[in-house]
Amino acid sequence: MTRTVTITDNETGNKADFPVREAKEGSHGINIKTLHKELGMYTYDPGFLGTCSCASDITFIDGGKGILRYRGIPIEQLAEHSTFTEVCYLLLHGELPDSNQLDDFNHNITDHTLLHEGMRRFINGFNHDAHPMAMMVGSVGALSAFYPSASNVHDHGVQDKAAYRLLAKMPTIAAWSYKHSKGLPFIYPQNSLSYVENFLQMMFAFPTEDYTPDPLHVKALDLMLILHADHEQNASTSTVRLAGSSEANPYAAISAGISSLWGPSHGGANEKVIRMLTDITESDKTVQDYVELAKDKNSGVRLMGFGHRVYKNFDPRASLIRDMCHKLLKEMGGSSPLLDTAMELERIALEDDYFIERKLYPNVDFYSGIILRRLGIPLNMFTVIFAMARTVGWVSHWREMLRDDEFRIGRPRQVYEGSGMRDYVDISKR
Repeated sequence: MTRTVTITDNETGNKADFPVREAKEGSHGINIKTLHKELGMYTYDPGFLGTCSCASDITFIDGGKGILRYRGIPIEQLAEHSTFTEVCYLLLHGELPDSNQLDDFNHNITDHTLLHEGMRRFINGFNHDAHPMAMMVGSVGALSAFYPSASNVHDHGVQDKAAYRLLAKMPTIAAWSYKHSKGLPFIYPQNSLSYVENFLQMMFAFPTEDYTPDPLHVKALDLMLILHADHEQNASTSTVRLAGSSEANPYAAISAGISSLWGPSHGGANEKVIRMLTDITESDKTVQDYVELAKDKNSGVRLMGFGHRVYKNFDPRASLIRDMCHKLLKEMGGSSPLLDTAMELERIALEDDYFIERKLYPNVDFYSGIILRRLGIPLNMFTVIFAMARTVGWVSHWREMLRDDEFRIGRPRQVYEGSGMRDYVDISKR
């Protein structure tokens, strides 16, 4: 027997039963598609904090227990044993690849890393001081003009090719955006390099000299990409699904997701952490002074990189990236004032009853900014790296949505609170 939930209108006494969409893990959902038909009302949920916009097989999060799994596999196992491109295959296809499947997948990605020369001219058309995220939003959207056949979005072959192209071209667009902002020559991708190696050489190589990516840098960035590859129905992923629900060209839908990620409350969080740590390090205040200010509601000071919208326990990604952060700085030699500040801030906050009671644990952004800074990646590129990682999650959700039997164009409702009906007044009488 199907489980149902009864909703009663206390004013009229009208009631209706609604089926429950059972989850394999986590919270179940009440299917309220017929709510308006049955009771003449809609649900009201600002920010969609209690609304399931879809059913998905891709990522599972339990914020209370600090769990993150891609296709059922714990993020801790993937971080230890996997590579970013293997995780991409897993997210897209639902299973880990065998060696032949992974080789074919990597070959398909490598085959599409080059950009049309028209894209080179397009990127060069941006002002020299354009933000790299602005260039990425425009460049990814512009791919729609170079691949108009991708508009046949329900063709599975078209979906797969769009996925390969986006995964392959995103590092090239990211690196070229950086090069353009610095007035430096573009570096073309090399088929002999791995995904992360290729990105680093396009970022930091010069035509005048040889460049070999540091293996530790490659490992650190590969880990960051894995940890940021997907995170369920966040703002940018929901944006991709909503834009894609109109059957828009996939490059347009992903460009919309990049725009959403650009917001400082979403993808810009690790940049905020670095700015905060810099302010503390360069100020005449101690870390303890700063913590006390953060506890004072009237001070206007906030601790960036602590707490999470979803995780009410320790962010599972934070411990993984913390270990890499320590390893990176140790093997590269010397200490870092920013890291010293970060470690002291972490120690104080985790021992302070104020933060313990509120479960304000360090999140992934707390450490990822330090790693990116140590790799020589400038602040304005932090969110670009995030977008490069999250592309596979966006594409996976886009494909899943289009293949869903319940696929519909998104159309949220509203509670109207404006003026009632009133007549137009001629301008001479206003």
